This record gives sequence, C-alpha cells and structure tokens, in this order.
Amino acid sequence: MLFKNIAILDENLDYLPDQWVAVKGESIAYIGGEKPQNAEEYGEVYDGTGKLMMSALYNAHAHAPMTLLRGFAENLPLDRWLNEKCWPFEAKMTPEDNYWATLLACAEMSRYGVVSFSDMYYATPERAQAVDETGMKANLCEGLLAFEPKPYSEYPICAQNEDYVRRFHNSANGRIKMDYNIHAEYTSNPVVCKDIAQIVAEKGLRLHLHLSETKKEVEECRERHDGMSPVEYFESIGVLDVPVTAAHCVWVDEGDLDIMQARDVFVANNPVSNMKLGSGFAPIAKMLERGMNVCVGSDGMASNNNHNLFGDLYVMGLIYKGFTLDPAVVEPKQILRAATEMGARSQGREDCGVLKVGNKADLCIFDTSGPQWTPMTSPIYNVVFAGDGSDIVLTMCDGKVVYDNGNWPTLDLEKVKAEVNARAKRIISEL
Repeated sequence: MLFKNIAILDENLDYLPDQWVAVKGESIAYIGGEKPQNAEEYGEVYDGTGKLMMSALYNAHAHAPMTLLRGFAENLPLDRWLNEKCWPFEAKMTPEDNYWATLLACAEMSRYGVVSFSDMYYATPERAQAVDETGMKANLCEGLLAFEPKPYSEYPICAQNEDYVRRFHNSANGRIKMDYNIHAEYTSNPVVCKDIAQIVAEKGLRLHLHLSETKKEVEECRERHDGMSPVEYFESIGVLDVPVTAAHCVWVDEGDLDIMQARDVFVANNPVSNMKLGSGFAPIAKMLERGMNVCVGSDGMASNNNHNLFGDLYVMGLIYKGFTLDPAVVEPKQILRAATEMGARSQGREDCGVLKVGNKADLCIFDTSGPQWTPMTSPIYNVVFAGDGSDIVLTMCDGKVVYDNGNWPTLDLEKVKAEVNARAKRIISEL
C-alpha cells in the first residue's frame, strides 16, 4: 500500500504534514515528502488527506479473555475482586470460551489502533489460534497460581509450558511469542519462582508478572519475607535477573525503583485499572525522570471495561499532573513512546513501535477532520488530549490491514459478539 498526502508522527514523534509512506510486504519501505520513484510497486494508493498516521500501539499488560467478565466484577478491591468474582468465574471457562473471548479482544484492540499485546491467562493454544487468525501479535504466557511449596517440575504446567514454547514461540511468522509467568508474590512460592527464573534464563525468554499492585500486597509480603517488599523479594531470589515486564508497580519506594532501574525492568503502567480498583497511582513521573522503561497496559476488562488504550493514555497524561501538582510532568511524547516503542521493546520486538523505514509496518491512522482536532496547533497534544481511539480509521499489523473504517477483514465481528454474549450468560448461570 502507498499512502499519499498524509500527516505522520515520525520516528521521533515529530509532526510532519503531506508525507508519502510506502509499505512493502511486512515492512515500511519508504517515508518522504516526495512521491517515491517506484510508486507503482506498492499497489493500492491510500489518500491520506485529513488523516494522521503514527506507529500502532503495544498493550504491555492484558488478560484478553476477560472480555467475558466485562461489567461482572465491579466496585471491589483487588483481593475480593479476585476471590469472590474473577477466580470463580474463570473456573467455569472452557478453552473454547477463551478462544472466542480473545477474538473479541483482538477486534476491540485493533479498532483502537493496538496491534500487539502481552497476555497473561490460560488456554494458550486457543489464544494463539485467535491471535494467528486475526493477523495480530501477542506475547502469551500461561497463568500460574503456585501455592504449594514444591519444585516447578512437579506442577503439570511445567511440561505444558515446555510444549507451548516448542509449538508457539515465534510462530505465525514471529507474530506470536511465548513468555513465562509468575502471577504475583502472593500466589507463588520461592521454590517455583527460582525454578522459573532459571528456565527463562536458559531459554532466553521473557517473564511477565504482577508487582506491588496494592498497599496490602506489599505489607503482607513484608510480613512473609523478613521485611522485604515484593521488588526486594523477587530480586533476592533471582527473578529480576531475566527480562521482566512487571505490571502495576503502584506501591514501590525509592529503594524499589533503584532495584528496578538497575535490573532494567519494564514497568507496565495500568492507570485506568489501578484507579478503578482503588489501588492507587504508580510513580510514573519519578520513573520517567530516572529514564526507566515505562510502557502502558489496559489490564483485563473486569478492571478497565474497554481496550481503547488511547483512553488510558489520556488518563496517564492527566493524573500525574494532578498528583504531583506539576502541570509539566509526563509529556505527550513520553506517553506515546510508552505505548509504542517501549511496549514493543517490552515484548522483545526491536523492529517495531517506531515509524521508520525498515521497521514492521505496524501503524494506525486517525481521521483528523472532526472538530476536536481543529486547530492543529500542537498535533501531539491533540493525539493525547483531544482525539481518541474512536477516531482511528485504519490499523495495520505487519503490513496487513486488521481494521478498516468499521470493517474487520480477518474476523466476523457479529458472530464473535454473539458467541461471547452466549458464553458469558452460560458461565454466570453456572455460578
């Protein structure tokens, strides 16, 4: 595809009007102010008048099948939310339920400019099938609750994960990757955590976990582990020796930040979910000031309710100004970089997340003709504070269109919605 007369946010997230962008195969082949000499090689021409292109988004922390739980677990703190609502519901979910719910999540994410997500859940083969069919990308890990203090090898999931890595890591032409998972400090034990860290190191993979999400979690961890915070605890047993994406990181202190920065941890900020569950605010302004790896996640639909990641970016752009009483903290470029380049890097995707020649053609296009986009005095501020994911008219993943102005070329949305509705009703009736 060849895009003409289109405004872009370039690799530095600077605004450039009236550009030409050429996509060939999976990659960006040309970006410039002049029509490329070999324009006919790129096939379909897309008129970008009145539109803005930027890198597509990377959701650094999700539980995709939890679309089934949208609106089900409301107005509860995390511990009750998990024990009284989520875990009983999830116990009734079949692998096929996970497949259809993941398809719905893919439809929703692509609608709002997301092409890739880091997903912590169950039924990995079914989730991988859904991601493959939709043409999107994902880093998948199989959820682990390990309450018994026994070696990881004695848990059935150990052999299961070995099989999943063989079958799915770098499958779908590299779009699907496998990570390992530790749900959290309070749902695991040191023996299992050490074993998993060793396996991840040996295989050269990545690890996805929840970290210091609530004040109660941190206080109880200190009681269990000789005064150590979850960050200190995981660091002490070698978990942070491997590439880690840590979701939430709300209740972390300066000592924790020192460790996380030294260990190059990727922090998946979930601003909407953290507020909705009453967990608090991660100290993102401090993290960005330190130059730490900050990315953005939606979390699951039982604690956020939609996959419009631009809504999370809007919230992220506001809460830290109010929290710190400083209107200059957490700038739009930092926010968009967290949702693009840093999200891609958290997934080990070095050729993604930046709009430049040679990178994967992962991009999204806004219709900027609406009143909320006028005037374009500061385009990047318009993207974060004026526009919205609902203004997205095209999403492309690895050069393949996955959403196009109300149409999903890779899935039957009405069938997916009907399946998810029926399955959610069945599960609720069984509780």
